[in-house]
Amino acid sequence: MSKVNVNPLYREVQHFRQLWLWILLLSISLTTMWGMVQQIVLGKPFGNNPAPDIVLIVIVVVIGFGLPILFYVMNLTIEVRDDGVHFRFFPFHISFRKIGLEDINGFDVQTYRAIRDYSGWGIRYGRRGKAYNVSGNRGVQLQLSNGERILIGSQHPEEMAEALNAVLGRRRL
Repeated sequence: MSKVNVNPLYREVQHFRQLWLWILLLSISLTTMWGMVQQIVLGKPFGNNPAPDIVLIVIVVVIGFGLPILFYVMNLTIEVRDDGVHFRFFPFHISFRKIGLEDINGFDVQTYRAIRDYSGWGIRYGRRGKAYNVSGNRGVQLQLSNGERILIGSQHPEEMAEALNAVLGRRRL
């Protein structure tokens, strides 16, 4: 039995760094913080039906600070290793998930429309199968032996496909 090499042939780490997303997140965050300052510090109720101060503080902690921090640390890590495709969508996956080479019937580089095909970015289910994507519109779609299709978004899908070809070619020898 051969030893599996844990050093990846291909590795990619993607983060949510789209300008439009950060403008939206920071707008929401700053609005919640302004509401707290207005109501608690300046003593002027925030909105027509103001929340109690403690609720406003919780909202600021969760949405004002927590949401931007979540999106800052969130990332998709993809590795092609000798034994398959490993991926982790942190913080939702603490450890790597593995799709073994024996489970991959085929794959191809794809251009997709995240909103139309998968209803957006993240861990998504759409009409074309399951997707793990962070940004952009390109990736590698894996066809699995059980009939499932999984799209893994990539900024360098051709390089990922080359690595997959290399490990699958070794396996067939």
